[in-house]
Amino acid sequence: MEKHQLINNTRDQSYEFHLDGDVAKIDYMKTKNGEIALTHTEVPYKFQGKGVGRELVEAVLIDIEKNGEKVIPLCGFVIAYIRKNPQWKKLVLEGVNV
Repeated sequence: MEKHQLINNTRDQSYEFHLDGDVAKIDYMKTKNGEIALTHTEVPYKFQGKGVGRELVEAVLIDIEKNGEKVIPLCGFVIAYIRKNPQWKKLVLEGVNV
């Protein structure tokens, strides 16, 4: 699978992969305590089913971990990814069930 470059678009509050003129993204909100709430994942139709969404979630979680932040997964796709890859539960804010 091709690796894409993760872009943190702070202006639009989204993590993005730029894909041949299209954008796959995960929208987020930062809480006043600094946690990252991942609210919505969107992958262009022509890239669905090709692993782009999984790659995007993993890249975002790696970035969040690198920055020492905690995550609040609100997006169903992100929640499903964390359930299938429980090693990422360590990043989920305490008290949030996944």
